[in-house]
Amino acid sequence: MEHPENDRRYKGLKVNDGVPQPAIVNPYLKTQRKARRKYSAADYVEGILKGSVTVLSQAVTLIESLRPEHQAIAQEVIEKCLPYSGHSVRVGISGVPGAGKSTSIDVFGLHELEKGGKLAVLAIDPSSERSHGSILGDKTRMDHLATHPNAFIRPSPSAGSLGGVARKTRETIILCEAAGFDKIFVETVGVGQSETACHSMVDFFLLIQLAGTGDELQGIKRGIMEMADGIVINKADGNNVDKARMAATHFRNALHFFPVPDSGWTPKVLTYSGFYGLGIKEIWNMIDEYIAFVKQNGYFEYRRNEQAKYWMYETINEQLKNSFYRNEHIADSLKQAERDVQMGKMTSFVAANKLLDEYFGKLSK
Repeated sequence: MEHPENDRRYKGLKVNDGVPQPAIVNPYLKTQRKARRKYSAADYVEGILKGSVTVLSQAVTLIESLRPEHQAIAQEVIEKCLPYSGHSVRVGISGVPGAGKSTSIDVFGLHELEKGGKLAVLAIDPSSERSHGSILGDKTRMDHLATHPNAFIRPSPSAGSLGGVARKTRETIILCEAAGFDKIFVETVGVGQSETACHSMVDFFLLIQLAGTGDELQGIKRGIMEMADGIVINKADGNNVDKARMAATHFRNALHFFPVPDSGWTPKVLTYSGFYGLGIKEIWNMIDEYIAFVKQNGYFEYRRNEQAKYWMYETINEQLKNSFYRNEHIADSLKQAERDVQMGKMTSFVAANKLLDEYFGKLSK
């Protein structure tokens, strides 16, 4: 369209046409994005056995997926990889938030990778109760392992269900072992329910503690201490060395009041510095000594068999729970039961029993 200002009657005026406006729709959208190749269960197994990290990552994503078709493929892959698993040392690492778990894993893992072999780190990242989102930023705190060619780091969101994530983590361990990873680290959310789940899938349970926080006695909890096969005091450097040694003495004294573990092994208490890499060799010597000890007395195989049985029952419990809540008839009755409980017409226990009776009654018909 011509500008009227450019008419000859208006001398001295000149209006440029300006820059042509681009199209509203991005022209690059016309090019079709290549669809990701869909693997069959046999393709996944073949890639995992060849040690492909890409295929392994996609297989773990299948395990974490809630879609039934993904779960069916994932279970087939796990079953076919099972004969090639079980040849690694599984180490669970726990401790209160801020104890330096991620930094310690970075140093522990690098120390072992210098000897050779492959390391997989499976980290459970806590999810927000409100948004259900997770940061999944463990790699940012594991600078050396994140770039090491023989290391595989896989953070998983807890998504409000530690039991479900723990089961998926155990299945991921099978795939990692089939891919040739001979060292498996499992990092937990923190002190709590996740420790029990982690203890039920590892060979050695390492508890990281801090000194100088004024909370040494608070850290001596019977449940978590009885699970620990080894206790290490982090940040034993600089002015904190004496405090770390004193904390180690407190923990050793506390261990004397606990019964001897089923393995027959007496847990050791060591000090180290993850930031400066001090005392790392001694910690791995302790782990190697423990593995040799339990393999010699037969507890290693016994514990793994007990863990397999434990997860069979855990899977049954989880499947029953999912089947209950996904039942269409129960979904309607559940809303009515909620209203009755909130209005005081029925107690929580009576409502629960009625729902369960209805659920099992529907199944028997």
